[in-house]
Amino acid sequence: MVSVGVSTLSRMGNTGIVFVEPGAKVKSEYYCQHVLGGGLLPDIRARCQRYFWTLQHDGAPSHTARNTLAYLRRENVTFIEPGMWSSNSPDLNPVDYAVWGALLQMVYQR
Repeated sequence: MVSVGVSTLSRMGNTGIVFVEPGAKVKSEYYCQHVLGGGLLPDIRARCQRYFWTLQHDGAPSHTARNTLAYLRRENVTFIEPGMWSSNSPDLNPVDYAVWGALLQMVYQR
């Protein structure tokens, strides 16, 4: 499994891909330590520098866990609270609808 950050602004680009260790259980603790802290957040901060940015997750249990939300607050990350997410919006979930959709097409064409 992998995780990646995608910006809607071309100047920010995409983060590097964060690979989840094979067999790892991606619960809140692992997600905060390895995916966010060890990959996505440092990369986002380096790319955005002085620009304001907001993190948006999907509804994965590791994203909505109280521990994850507390971690984001401790790290001073501006994020969209789970109750405010727009469900199933291609405009707000580019990774789910564009990136993974393209990967699925490549897989099924073979």
